[in-house]
Formats: sequence, C-alpha cells, structure tokens
Amino acid sequence: MSEILEMLEAIRRLLHAEDVLLLCHKNPDGDTIGSAAALYHALKKLGKTVAVLCSDPIPARYAYMGFEQFTGQFTPGYVVAIDVASIQLFGDALDPYSSRVNLCIDHHGSNSGYADAMYLDGSAAATAEMIYEMLGEMQVGITPQIADCLYTGLATDTGCFLYSNTTARSHRIAAALMEAGAHVEDLNASLFESKTRERMAIERTALENLEYHFDGRCALMFLTREEIAASGVNMADLEDLTGLPRKIEGVQVGITLRQLPGASYKISVRTVKGVDACSIARRLGGGGHGRAAGCELEGNLENAKAAILAEVEKELRRLDEASAEGEAQ
Repeated sequence: MSEILEMLEAIRRLLHAEDVLLLCHKNPDGDTIGSAAALYHALKKLGKTVAVLCSDPIPARYAYMGFEQFTGQFTPGYVVAIDVASIQLFGDALDPYSSRVNLCIDHHGSNSGYADAMYLDGSAAATAEMIYEMLGEMQVGITPQIADCLYTGLATDTGCFLYSNTTARSHRIAAALMEAGAHVEDLNASLFESKTRERMAIERTALENLEYHFDGRCALMFLTREEIAASGVNMADLEDLTGLPRKIEGVQVGITLRQLPGASYKISVRTVKGVDACSIARRLGGGGHGRAAGCELEGNLENAKAAILAEVEKELRRLDEASAEGEAQ
C-alpha cells in the first residue's frame, strides 16, 4: 500500500524531483488533463524538466492547455499520477511507467494505493482543487493559462457546479481562478453549451437504447462499438452522456455502458442522494465517489448488463431495508 503523505510532504518531494513525468488516466477527462497541465506549467516555471503522458489521445477541445506531451525526450526520474484511482485506469500503453509511480495525487476515496506514495483528499470535489492549493503553498503564481487548466478540471468534475460534490471550497477556488484570469465564459461555452452534430446523433442512439429496470428506479442505456463508429463522434464527447439516465424522473440509479475497442464495456454509475454509486462499482473492480463511479467489465453486452444490474439490485435492496428499519424505529 502507498505511503500516505500530507500536502507539504508531497510538495517537498515534487520540489526535489527531477525529470518529472505526469501520468493521466485513459479516456481522459477535464480533471485529469487540467490538473496535470496546471502542475506541468507550475513545474516548468520552477525550472523542472516535465512532460505529460496519457494512453489515449488528448481531446482537441483541451488544446488551449498548451503542455508538452511525453515522446521519450528524457528519461523519467520521478513519475506522478494525477487523478488516477487505480492502476487499471492507465491503459496498456503506460505499462512501462504505471508500475513505478512515485507519487499519486488524487481525490478518489476509493484509490487502490498502487503508488509508492499518495497525497489523497477525498473531500475535494476535483483533483484540480488539490493542485490549486499545492501551487499556493509552492508560491507559484497562477497565470491565466494555469487558471484555465484548473478551472477546466474543477468545472467538469462538478458538472459546472451542479453536482452534489460541489462545496463552498469549490466556489472559493473558482472565484480565485476567475480573479487570476481564467476565461470562464469561453470555457463554459466550450465545455457545457456546445455539442457537435455527431454528439447529438450518438445521444439519440443512446436514448433509443434506453431501458428501465426495478420498477423504473434504474435507467440503463448502452452504446456498441459499431454505433459509436457510425456516428463519427469524438470519444471525448461521450463523457457527458453518463449523466443522462439519472436525470429521468423517478430514477435513482443511472447506468451507461459503452463498448470499448477491446472486448470490454466501460460502465458509468450515477445515483441520487442516499444510493452509493461507489459501492456498486467497487464490487465489480471499479470505484469512484458516492454518487458517481465506474468500472470496466470484460465480455458481451448481456453479461455486462446482468453483472451491473445485479449490483444495482443489491444496493437498492440495501436502501429499502435501511428505510424500513428507520421507519420501524
């Protein structure tokens, strides 16, 4: 298991590190990329040799972050994982480095402890919150570019501050980033208010594949490889689909299954207050947060659906039993 570090010790190790490689998780989202990019720019300002590596292509929508990707231009002396809860989330392309992570910076309470050392804050809405506070302690000035990177991570992981993980801390940091020059209006428009025609097409397909289970308490939708390919959608545009099933009236658990290039399905779980998404995903080898979690399952669609629905049923039964017990008291 990882050595658990306080923030100041994690900073000390970063400041003493040379030739730093920052690792993001596969299927990269705004938090893993934005947090890594912000730390990249900060370490560059301190004169460090640093680069970012991800097993999947960085979505074009994040091009404004302006970091250098790792292509073997130096021999990594210190490897840092950013917002990566388990070693399985790196992807096969990162095998040479994922097994020797020196430090993991993460906000997932379900982190598996794969790194040599870990700075973990499960109360943070996004890893971007942690990076922001670290840069303050490191006395690295927040430039407009760094502010854009951090705002991206914070806004995407909180659903533009609509999700239940949003806290007063989140809003204070967002305000500070605005004051530091984050281009909030442009970022919000790009991240939340714009959809390509391809994205609209795949959303329609996903809704055509919508199913209801357990008297409508669970809504499940799925996308196959063929459907994704036929739409021509950019993979990065699929991430915000995960919240759609949970938005349906009466639904307590929303499930999205997306077939990956290999023989597996990426499963996203979104729940209402009181239903533990992380517990559902963890029993299938995944993890996440109380109301947003995920896992990956090998096999065909029917097997994947059966496995995740069995865990949803257990969680709903637990909820019902707890409610009945409370009423009895």
